[in-house]
Amino acid sequence: MEEIELVLDMAKDTMERALKHTQIELSKIRAGRASTQMLDGILVEYYGSPTPLSQVSSISTPDARTISIKPFERKLINDIERAIINSNIGLSPANDGELIRLNIPPLTEERRRELVKKAKNEIEVARVNIRKVRQEANEELKKIQKDGGSEDEVKKAEDRVQKMTDSYISKAEQLMADKEKDIMQV
Repeated sequence: MEEIELVLDMAKDTMERALKHTQIELSKIRAGRASTQMLDGILVEYYGSPTPLSQVSSISTPDARTISIKPFERKLINDIERAIINSNIGLSPANDGELIRLNIPPLTEERRRELVKKAKNEIEVARVNIRKVRQEANEELKKIQKDGGSEDEVKKAEDRVQKMTDSYISKAEQLMADKEKDIMQV
């Protein structure tokens, strides 16, 4: 049935988006190496409106422990510095008038454990979102059955939704395993 396929496609698409969101959130958790993604989500006040840092500066990683930020306009350097301090990413900027450097300190064992915990929380959010998609898809399938859809086809579709859910949850768990390995690696 076309309606059932539509519900399954929507469920798959939504689960895929939940997984992508989790990947983005996990990429923001630093693992002791400098990454420009650590600064994603930092907004700088630019002519009265909050603007992403990457749109007002050039961001690079000259080495594994340093992030370098060069503003497109020199007068923005103090605003960028303030935005980094206010973002609570745990890094203190060093401003030399033209360039801002962020030195990434090596992680302590305790901090690594905290980061793993944070990553596990993100994975749990992903699991909950994926299960919520499963629940919504199953409710839609029940409505289709109530409106005269074939009981057998709805049952098969529910099984497919469950298999899809299991697949996406295992992908999320694989993301967690990779991130934990990355964080705990000294």
